Amino acid sequence: MSNNIHKDQRVVVQVDVQNMYYSAKNLYNAKVDFKKLLKQAVYSRKLIRAISYVIKAETPDEENFFEALRNIGFEVKIKDLKEYYGGQKKGDWDMGMAIDGIKLANKMDVLVLVTGDGDFESLVKHLQARGVRVEVMSFGKSTAKELKEVANKFVDMDKKKKKFLI
Repeated sequence: MSNNIHKDQRVVVQVDVQNMYYSAKNLYNAKVDFKKLLKQAVYSRKLIRAISYVIKAETPDEENFFEALRNIGFEVKIKDLKEYYGGQKKGDWDMGMAIDGIKLANKMDVLVLVTGDGDFESLVKHLQARGVRVEVMSFGKSTAKELKEVANKFVDMDKKKKKFLI
């Protein structure tokens, strides 16, 4: 791996599961290998916490998937899918992820943010101002330009898609 990686760095990994799931599905009609993703994110450094943020949509095999994430080493945070008047469905963890990132800032040297969502640009800038190195991992084709630009490092999963997809 490249520069600025030190084995004594304390790492927190936050995964926007919905974002990664739909990116892999829409780009490659495949699923993300979260075990390999976590291994790459940590990269021989000290893992403090690995948190996956999921939306409960009452789909078959959902519980098995959540359990698989736990077995890999993720803490799984679950939010229900909200259905609004008119049938619109919404579920996202942006605020929860940002708050967790800010709360954990003094316990980590590096945040590996696994999402392509440009809404996280403000969080990245805030954490960097507090001395946290922020690395973003996601599929470049579905990652917001501003997120790639603001990250200390961007790992484009498109470039090694065979490694990250099942």
